[in-house]
Amino acid sequence: MKKKKVNLRDLKPNSEEQHSHDDGHDHSGGQPNNFKAYLPAIISFSMLMIGIGLDYFDVAFFKDWLRVVWYGIAYLPVGLPVVKEGWESIKKGDVFTEFFLMSIATIGAFIIGEYPEGVAVMLFYAVGELFQNAAVNRAKGNIKALLDVRPNEALVYRNNDYISVSPETVEIGEKVQVRVGEKIPLDGILLSEKGSFNTAALTGESKPDTIAKGEKVFAGSINMDGVIEIETTKEFKDSSIARILDMVQNATARKSKTELFIRQFARIYTPIVVFLAIAVTFLPYFFVDDYVFRDWLYRALIFLVISCPCALVISIPLGYFGGLGAASKNGILFKGASFLDAMTKINTLVMDKTGTVTKGVFKIKKIEAINWDEKEFMKYLMAMEELSTHPIAKAILEYKDEGTDYEASEVSEIAGKGLKGFVNGKTVLVGNKALMTVNNINVLEETETIVESIVLVAIDGEFAGYVVIADELKEDAKETITALHKVGVKNIMMLSGDKDSITQKVASELNIEIAKGGLLPEDKLNEVEILKQNPNNKIAFIGDGINDAPVLAASDVGIAMGGLGSDVAIETADVIIQTDQPSKVVKAIKISRSTRKIVWQNIILAFGVKVIVLILGAGGLATMWEAVFADVGVALLAILNAVRLQRMKWVD
Repeated sequence: MKKKKVNLRDLKPNSEEQHSHDDGHDHSGGQPNNFKAYLPAIISFSMLMIGIGLDYFDVAFFKDWLRVVWYGIAYLPVGLPVVKEGWESIKKGDVFTEFFLMSIATIGAFIIGEYPEGVAVMLFYAVGELFQNAAVNRAKGNIKALLDVRPNEALVYRNNDYISVSPETVEIGEKVQVRVGEKIPLDGILLSEKGSFNTAALTGESKPDTIAKGEKVFAGSINMDGVIEIETTKEFKDSSIARILDMVQNATARKSKTELFIRQFARIYTPIVVFLAIAVTFLPYFFVDDYVFRDWLYRALIFLVISCPCALVISIPLGYFGGLGAASKNGILFKGASFLDAMTKINTLVMDKTGTVTKGVFKIKKIEAINWDEKEFMKYLMAMEELSTHPIAKAILEYKDEGTDYEASEVSEIAGKGLKGFVNGKTVLVGNKALMTVNNINVLEETETIVESIVLVAIDGEFAGYVVIADELKEDAKETITALHKVGVKNIMMLSGDKDSITQKVASELNIEIAKGGLLPEDKLNEVEILKQNPNNKIAFIGDGINDAPVLAASDVGIAMGGLGSDVAIETADVIIQTDQPSKVVKAIKISRSTRKIVWQNIILAFGVKVIVLILGAGGLATMWEAVFADVGVALLAILNAVRLQRMKWVD
């Protein structure tokens, strides 16, 4: 899958992608939160109230042409922009827009002498637009907060000095200095002894993360303690923060099926209603004895105002946008609204083991010294392992006691078995049972039942003990499985490339009934393909490695660990867990379901009210005021409902 190249200057909100009507009307544009934006509505409202007051008290001079001119002027500040938009849309060949509907409905109200109602309809529509803009901008808050963490400079060591340059110009392998409170400009490796970083922009977790020398640091993290130096490992366009911003920026462009259906429906529905309004105006002439053109035209105008699909076309994308924003705030990145929908249907979860439910790092689990002091035993073992680059050796060398002042000599590697050498004049063997057997060393029977990686040690021909090395479960691994069952994910399977005995042990600890180990990437893919043969299975796969990419692509929803995960896995996946916590999968499901629930509430609300008022309007039982509520009022209610997603809390 080809990775999209990201330019720092291009990473800004794209309101056309994020939220726009099919008719071209962009509710997200502009900043309505200032006096200038509200001024036209304030002028129209003031003039409307004065006019209604003069009408109510039947003031003598407020008659005829003066009354028409007064309401006409009141109409212009809010009506003229809409009429112009409608005309521009017509010139582009898009006739049946909400601007066209509002224009002909309000101008028609003026033609039949309903001046206050004509102004009121357009005024409420304009005010509704302002509130909609505010709601959209509020929904964008989390994503804008992400955009604010973009590093805009890097202090690079060049020509024996640190100079400030754009992060985009820094090359791989250069040394960068980061001061206290500054953002890490590019992904790299920490050269300083240690550092403390706020990684909230990447993970959603605000607690400081302490990193040791030689460990990875990520762009967008904030340096919390002391001046540090890093060596860059990626160009800016490939850094963590650029990747996250790219995903978020493009997420709203991937529409859900519900959203696409509503947009397509609105384009068919609107012209149908226009022709129905024409029918309401003229057809009664042939069927009603006391036909009055003005009365039926008024009903048709009401019909048109009610028919605006604004509540649907605005509130539904806003609902999905709110869900995407809420997820990103919680360290979960959906690559599109369609995956929010897909996540609600998941009933089967297939997971990798190493790096997904385990930390992917070897640690000493048990030290058993036979007739040796543990510290002395470990000195001999560490002296041998200092010359090895194996991951198990690294785990042993992290033994935190006193370290070792012993040195090994004449160390040789015995292929597939281990090491042989001399420490303090003693012959030392370090390796597996095969090494011990070849050298006639009798080991304890208890070592036969240990499924984890085990390092056996013999000193001067005698078995001296063993060390058990194992990967650790993530802190939230057990609770994740329990929580998944509670949210309706009944089928959970573990597939791992690690040996089957270890896979089964981890699965047993987590209460996962189905687990298979020793699998190649194609074996994992085959297992998922078998599950997919049952059409009732909606499958999510969660993994972190390059070998997981084929399964991530084949699943209904592919979920990748964003911190430890490989770039290939992250690019292939549909959902990224930035915190590397498997429990976030449960939260992703909950956020998805909340989003879908709100979207459907808005659909039912909009359709229900519109149908009722349309019937009342056609029957002459609804005025323009009810029409305004059915359009702008319902849109506002739906938007307020969608904004609730920004305030919801989902317990892990």
